[in-house]
Amino acid sequence: MTGPHDATDARDVSDPTVVVADLSKWFGQKVAVSEVSCSFGPGVTGLLGPNGAGKTTLLRVMVGLLSPSAGKATILGRDPKRHHGVYRHLGFVPEDEAVYNHMSARRFVEWSAALYKVENARSAAQRTLDTVQLTEDADRSLSGFSKGMRQRAKVAAALVHDPQVLILDEPLNGTDPVQRARLIDLFVRLGGEGRTIIVSSHVLAEVDRMADRVVAMVNGRLAAAGSVAALRDAMSDTPRLIRIDTDRPRRLARRLLAGIWVESVRVDPAGIEVRTSDAGALGHDIPVAAVETDSVVTAVSAEDDSLESVFRYLVDQR
Repeated sequence: MTGPHDATDARDVSDPTVVVADLSKWFGQKVAVSEVSCSFGPGVTGLLGPNGAGKTTLLRVMVGLLSPSAGKATILGRDPKRHHGVYRHLGFVPEDEAVYNHMSARRFVEWSAALYKVENARSAAQRTLDTVQLTEDADRSLSGFSKGMRQRAKVAAALVHDPQVLILDEPLNGTDPVQRARLIDLFVRLGGEGRTIIVSSHVLAEVDRMADRVVAMVNGRLAAAGSVAALRDAMSDTPRLIRIDTDRPRRLARRLLAGIWVESVRVDPAGIEVRTSDAGALGHDIPVAAVETDSVVTAVSAEDDSLESVFRYLVDQR
């Protein structure tokens, strides 16, 4: 079988801005990240993995908060631990709270702007507070903010110096559906502007909505890298699940079962689900079978072309 990690070389990114090379990090006897090599470029990349997969450790090494035990990570060609000037082009939203509760949101973002030596800290802070839609609450103490509001304040602080690279560790935790949708739209827009956006998450639906590319980790190791479609296509020995909506599901199901590429069929009142070893052959056979059985096919869709199906497969392989 061609493994999903072979769908694309994890380091094969045009114009990479963040590069991780043979990176490992261990704490005593515990190996948190093991020999990971991957790269990130403009657009939104989802760093995917279950809790404990090593995502946070990898991100902290990438931004220079932790030193690697082996290997290296560079941002814009430089090691953040040695070249602090790279932080002028880097924004980081950590998973932990990382806010000063005695400050207002405005003061917190202005303070961040001052640390980055932004020329007009006040106007820059106002701009990013507007961006995350915190203007009305900007002068309230962070101690009275909900978790979702604190997340938005952290994003505003990370954006205040207009970074080229933005790295976010579980930035949607605690946000309500409206806040989540707005932040996802913001990250997609920033990626569309040519910035490198790396978003860590264990919530598959969130990554599916915003990421052009996925880097998946399982048990501290790189499990896969590439677009969801490319990863799914690389799972060559895994049957595809195809949904067909039709007015005559039983008749069409019996006909499709004649194909050697059909492994099983499940019928319901609105259509059928076909598990196939060759989606292409099935696709060619569906219109022929519809004509032969006098069936009307109203929709055909791949039920397992989702990030959830890919990730479930990756975890099962470990």
